[in-house]
Amino acid sequence: MFRSLIVATATTLCLVSGCTTNSVTGERQFHTMSFEQQVALGSEQYNPSQQQQGGRYVVDPELNLYVSNVGQKLAAYSKVKLPYEFVVLDNDVPNAWALPGGKIAVNRGLLILLEDEAQLAAVLGHEIIHAAAEHGASQMMKAQMLGLGVAAAGLASKDSDYATYIGLGTAVGAQLYQAHYGRSQELESDKYGIEYMVKAGYDPQAAVELQQTFVKLSEGRQSDLLSNLFASHPPSQERVERNRELAAKHSGGVRNKAAYQKAISQLKKDKPAYDAHNAAQEAASKEDFASALSNVNKAIKLQPQAALFYITKGNVLRAQKNNTEALAAYQKARQLNPDYVMGYLGEGITAFNLDKKSVAKTALESSMKILQTPIAAFHLGEIAREKGDKQTALSYYQFAANDKGELGQAAQERAAQMQGLAQ
Repeated sequence: MFRSLIVATATTLCLVSGCTTNSVTGERQFHTMSFEQQVALGSEQYNPSQQQQGGRYVVDPELNLYVSNVGQKLAAYSKVKLPYEFVVLDNDVPNAWALPGGKIAVNRGLLILLEDEAQLAAVLGHEIIHAAAEHGASQMMKAQMLGLGVAAAGLASKDSDYATYIGLGTAVGAQLYQAHYGRSQELESDKYGIEYMVKAGYDPQAAVELQQTFVKLSEGRQSDLLSNLFASHPPSQERVERNRELAAKHSGGVRNKAAYQKAISQLKKDKPAYDAHNAAQEAASKEDFASALSNVNKAIKLQPQAALFYITKGNVLRAQKNNTEALAAYQKARQLNPDYVMGYLGEGITAFNLDKKSVAKTALESSMKILQTPIAAFHLGEIAREKGDKQTALSYYQFAANDKGELGQAAQERAAQMQGLAQ
């Protein structure tokens, strides 16, 4: 009965939207969205998705270039000529993802687990297929047509809760859609990803090893750190065996271990720093702010160029009500990574609390140019209201009212006041 329902739903989708031939597999599928729509959607959501997940990794720019070069080498064999882009994110979770239109990211936390370039090629080839085969676009269209909707998360503000501060680095600008691929889509991406690997000259055995690593991680996980990885890319022994069968059909290929190890050498060198940073976040989540500050200072001493460390330091200092030093930490963060919203946002909110409204306004406006957030809009509304600029204040409050928490409620009340509708 359940299978019949699935078939009936798929048939209905084809009747409503029309079916097309998948350019990767050659199979029939219901029409998702046009090439132009996919490219536009991916481009629109690429920056917000990066901002949500730690921002681009900038400590070693050469690593981004290396990953991009490997990705473009594989993308050259794609049957679907999307404007592929590849970035490295400053995120501990061993994950990678693809948006419609070929916008792909891989986390620092995954790169440190890989052994060589062939394994990186297995990751990127897999994500290229997700984009080229319209897996993400297909899920978005199904969700919309079945009335499930697509939600974008807001950012609530509650000064008494440290989770707000620590969450600033992970909850800002939530991506429009977090794909959760099914078994068939994962097997499809494995299969054709291996095909691209072989064409590019890589050893497909690396794809087998990659899945073995994920299965091992899934069996031994002891926290929620890996939940996003396994929700979006469910590992299984079946995938290991399927990849092994595919790899057996091809002989050899390059591994480029030396080149890869050189590329991630800075990541390996900085592992103690990131371990200290993680310890700081763990301590802060338990409101042990003294330990948190000690650990984050240790991380900064080991690697003074990581903006993420200064963001956490600012968060901890704000939780301790030490806004003066927190402001300096946030300012250092945005100097180190001027493309990451969190430095500006932390600086703006902290300067606002210190009654440095001019500094706050400049920082918050800069943050809005990178990523529009309800919390920045609300504080800009407050600044405009104090200056008597009711129209500007109303505009900011109306945007901030989209937040689903206490911040949104406060913004609605302020907007009502601006409109003369307060009870």
